[in-house]
Amino acid sequence: MILTLQIILIVTSLMLIAMVLLQRSKGGGLTSLFGGGVQSSLSGSAAADRNIARYTVFVGLIWFIAVVGNGLMLVNA
Repeated sequence: MILTLQIILIVTSLMLIAMVLLQRSKGGGLTSLFGGGVQSSLSGSAAADRNIARYTVFVGLIWFIAVVGNGLMLVNA
């Protein structure tokens, strides 16, 4: 069970990193470092931005549950 929670934790951590970097920047930040500060007509729609934000929250909740579960399993082991 501990191994399963640790695998879930690693996978969700990588997904969170990717999802946060995919979100549209509201200001300067990491995307402007790579030339993302220039707006183009190829950028996604507002619906795609909302969906990425929702998925990020969902994956973040799974990550949080995995962290708490992992901590409880290690304390009880």
